[in-house]
Amino acid sequence: MLIVLTRDEIDVGSQTDLQRNDNAVISALLAGERLAPPPALPPESFTTLEVTTIRPALVNASRDWNLLDDNFSQRLLRVFQRMREHGYEVVLLEGYRSPERQNQLAAMGSNVTNAGAYQSYHQFGLAADCAFMREGKIVINEKDPWAMRGYELYGQEAEAMGLTWGGRWKMMDFGHVELRSRKLHAPS
Repeated sequence: MLIVLTRDEIDVGSQTDLQRNDNAVISALLAGERLAPPPALPPESFTTLEVTTIRPALVNASRDWNLLDDNFSQRLLRVFQRMREHGYEVVLLEGYRSPERQNQLAAMGSNVTNAGAYQSYHQFGLAADCAFMREGKIVINEKDPWAMRGYELYGQEAEAMGLTWGGRWKMMDFGHVELRSRKLHAPS
């Protein structure tokens, strides 16, 4: 026992373990720290003039964290936590989408989405659309400099968590993030 206590060598594990621990945030996730989703916003939060003008279909969107993939939701919650440190309160606008809802959104045109049913990570609980709260109201407007600074930080934090950020796409979707952990396949 004395030999074990006085040894100078410390086993740090394999190279894979070292790489995994490079990012303290991902390391905390892997260690099993569980983050809880924030309380649900009241439905009237999604009926303001800004929300209904910019994203009218949000009123029927799912914001049920239980329908999201656990790995994805924990990464997203970590992003929310980091954004609070930057002074931004992030809210979930939409998570899981049924195939029917995805087709309805696709029918609204390419300015809404180019993805039909089972072509979006939303159908697999691996995507979310988010925005910010300011003074008790959801801010989606990308012409708002405060919101745009927030989206830039949000994208950086999401990418640090291994998520894909829609702000880098040709058809930019600043509030969208997804976890591309598997290929998408419609159920048989």
